[in-house]
Amino acid sequence: MNRQQIFDYAKEKYGTTPEYLWARYPSYAVLRHQDNEKWYGIVMDVPKNKLGLQGTDVVDVLDVKCDPVMIDMLRQSPGFLPGYHMNKTNWLTIFLDGTVSDDQILDLLDMSYQMTAMKKKQRVK
Repeated sequence: MNRQQIFDYAKEKYGTTPEYLWARYPSYAVLRHQDNEKWYGIVMDVPKNKLGLQGTDVVDVLDVKCDPVMIDMLRQSPGFLPGYHMNKTNWLTIFLDGTVSDDQILDLLDMSYQMTAMKKKQRVK
């Protein structure tokens, strides 16, 4: 899965388009809810050494919000790291290099969307 496929999926499923917020990082793209403006995904191209890996090759990654228990489990598998430049307890970095299946990437993006959605207040009787 590549960044454009993620953007196409987000547009089709959630009606959101990537936002490029930083002049210093023109390829970093945020996906956010239209109603509450919370981020549910960030696509970045990052040198491997910035991720704690060997080499300076640049790799595309997707950061998503995720359940901390699930993050601990996923980080044991190839293709997953603690959230780059995000809260490491609640965010997960996913490599977009073919290591992680497309289905798993989209499932995690969907989960992130749900976790960051506006909560509806329950009525008290």
